[in-house]
Order: sequence, then structure tokens, then C-alpha cells
Amino acid sequence: MATLRDIKRRIKGVQNTQQITKAMKMVAAAKLRRAQENILNARPYARKISTMLSHLVTEDDIINNPYIAAKEANNVAVIVVTADRGLCGAFNTNIIKETGRYLTEELKNEIVNASVFCVGKKGFDFFSKSNYNLAGKSVGIFNTLQYVSALSISKEIIGMYLNGMFDKIVVIYNEFKSIIQQKIVIEQFLPVPILKDNSEEGKLKPNYIYEPDQKSIFNYLLPKHLKAQIWRILLESNAAELGARMTAMDNATTNAQELIRTLQIKYNKERQAAITKEILEIVSGANALKAN
Repeated sequence: MATLRDIKRRIKGVQNTQQITKAMKMVAAAKLRRAQENILNARPYARKISTMLSHLVTEDDIINNPYIAAKEANNVAVIVVTADRGLCGAFNTNIIKETGRYLTEELKNEIVNASVFCVGKKGFDFFSKSNYNLAGKSVGIFNTLQYVSALSISKEIIGMYLNGMFDKIVVIYNEFKSIIQQKIVIEQFLPVPILKDNSEEGKLKPNYIYEPDQKSIFNYLLPKHLKAQIWRILLESNAAELGARMTAMDNATTNAQELIRTLQIKYNKERQAAITKEILEIVSGANALKAN
């Protein structure tokens, strides 16, 4: 049975933990505001450059351009984007589970050789200890996320694709929806999925005069599109992680407060029982003295 000192010590420990979780929630909330601004600024650019490419692409590009031309997917790389740290609820667990499910489905076809490129320490820690082929890693980038990290990752991934190491590259990441909601997204990164607008509305669009020529503009924008998409994905995952951490720390703070209340009630009951016992002992002693 726990003594009063043990209960009091536990209450103190929970209070200290509550202070930590509250502070972590406030830090995550402060960082999330800037992360939201960054992702809201990056989305229109990434969306617009993708739209421009769909207008500029030609049938010759679809067949011959190395970034777009479809290949037989014998070797597939999966870029899994997780966090560098924990304490963000099921953020990392869900993305790792979804990646495992996707890899299992790909490996059902014996022709496909699947590899994992880990962005984020938590994903690397898991997949490096599991029976998966690792194509590369990029860890420790989310603490001070910068565009140079996106350039480095895109350069490495595109290089492996153009060298023929992989025939298809897929990205799995958490898309930021709101503070309490993140959506796991599976996107094809390479070959670039460009959709031609063959609708009646698309056919009625005016023919632009390009300077320089259409093909030169397309070849100039395509690498920028790939870098922009990687940067957007990193921003999405970073904002989603901060939202998940803020929610998790808020729940932890609330749970700590409830536990403190429960322990305080228990402490009061134990204290009341101890006082009652002491009073009974004193009264019993007094009655014994009277009898004597």
C-alpha cells in the first residue's frame, strides 16, 4: 500500500511532467504558425508550375523525355518522410505502417525490387533495423528546415533515377490538413505524372507564342518542378508533425491534470484515514487509562 509520502512524490513527478508537456505544446504552437505560412506560400507555386508543365508538354516529351517517359517498373524506390523526433502521437507510426503495407503489396510481384529512401530519423531507425533495402537517408533536417535540404534530396533521388538505378520513385508523406488532422499521401514522383488537358475546355484554350521555344521552356521548368515538389512535401510533413505534436502534448497535459486530480483525492483519503486511525488510538489509550 502506497504511503502518503509516496503519493505526494508521485503527484510532484506528474506536475513536473505536466509542465514539460505544456511547454512543448507552446513551442510546437509557435513553430506551427510559421510552418503554416510556409506551406500556404509554397502550395500555389508548386501547383502553378505543375499546371504550366501540363500546357507545355508535347507528345514527343511524353515518349522521349527521361523524366517523363514511362518505364517497366522493375526497381521501385519509396521515399518515406517521417519526423526526426517522437512525442507527436501516431504521426510516425502511421506513416511507417502505411509504407510497410505499400512495400508488401509491391513485393508480391517478384519482378519488383523495392527500396526505401528515408527522410527523417524515425523512419531510418525503423527501416534500417528491418529487412528492407535502403537506398539512402536524410536525417536531422526538420529542426531547422531549409530549402538547401530539398535541393540535396532531389539531386540525390533524381541522380539515382537518371542513372537507371530505379524505374519508378514514389513518395509517402503526411499532408497537413489542420492542427488535428493529417492525411497520408502516396504520390508518384518519377516518372513525372503530367496530365494533358484533353477536355473541350482545354482544347479551346488559346495557343501561346513562346519565347524561347516551347521545348526549351519545358526543359527549363521540369527540374524546378521536381525541386519545388520535394520542398512542398518537406513543408507539408513539417507542418503536419508540429500539428500532431501540439495535439499530443495538449492531450498529455490534460491527462496529467486528470491524474493529478485522482492522486490528490487518493492522498486526501489516505490522509483522512491516517488521522482517523491516530484519533482512535488516542481515544482508546485515554479510555484504557480511565479504566485503570
